Amino acid sequence: MTVQPDELVRLWPDGPPTKIERVGPEVEYRAPVGLAAEAVMLRNVSEPALCVFRPTNGKPNGAGVIVCPGGGWRILAWEHEGTELVRWLTAQGYTAFLLKYRVRGTPALQADCDTEMAQEFSRYDLTRTGKNAFRALDQIIPLEALRDVRAGAADDGRRALSIVRERAKEWDVDPTRTGMIGFSAGAFLVVDVAVDPRAAPLAFVAAIYGGEALGRPVPADAPPLFTCVAQDDVLLYRVVEGLYSDWTDARRSAELHIYSRGGHGFGMVKQGTPSDHWIDQFGDWLADLGFA
Repeated sequence: MTVQPDELVRLWPDGPPTKIERVGPEVEYRAPVGLAAEAVMLRNVSEPALCVFRPTNGKPNGAGVIVCPGGGWRILAWEHEGTELVRWLTAQGYTAFLLKYRVRGTPALQADCDTEMAQEFSRYDLTRTGKNAFRALDQIIPLEALRDVRAGAADDGRRALSIVRERAKEWDVDPTRTGMIGFSAGAFLVVDVAVDPRAAPLAFVAAIYGGEALGRPVPADAPPLFTCVAQDDVLLYRVVEGLYSDWTDARRSAELHIYSRGGHGFGMVKQGTPSDHWIDQFGDWLADLGFA
């Protein structure tokens, strides 16, 4: 069951600074298969927005968390990587900001969209494990194929962070206690923001089964990083290990959890696997940083 925001803020009232071509009308649907079957998804998002959710526990802690769902820059996993995490955060006293960022266009008919996504996934080489595992996203998907949409998503992320900091007093949030968490493509988004000198400062960043520095230097003042992935996520577990190494090589605070099982895209889904516990460890990490 999804939750309704207390406020909806358009990121770019006069239109985004860049346009992602061939994106049709926005569609909400339920995932047909996979770990999150029947969960709400969004596609053809071209009007980015920030959904504001105030704390529900009666004890606001003054910290804000911008939540960025994943979906391969093609869809947004709106429920199990979005509203379900929002529900958890607000129950802990956090003010949550769920980011609806721009994605690539998909076919108008849902059946055509499902077929297209299945065909794309079938092209991935899932036999590359161990020392031959993928170490960077561009080994999985050509960099050029995602350049524009990844840049557009990062624009939306920076803008969201700027809005939260500008309106922090209105939302009872301390601008110095605002961080970001992202899943999969959303994890790449939050890391893109964290290493970008144009972005406002982040108090913390959490990259869940995704994210990379992409050869860019990790800033000397980079925020503390929390990241986790399942070892049977054969596409991205080495990529996430690389992100952790980049952060610690730069002598920045980082925490990495690798679960033996969980697959890709587990989000808030309970599977009876070790990855089910990531949210508790994330909560403990935030408490250790002083944000609980």
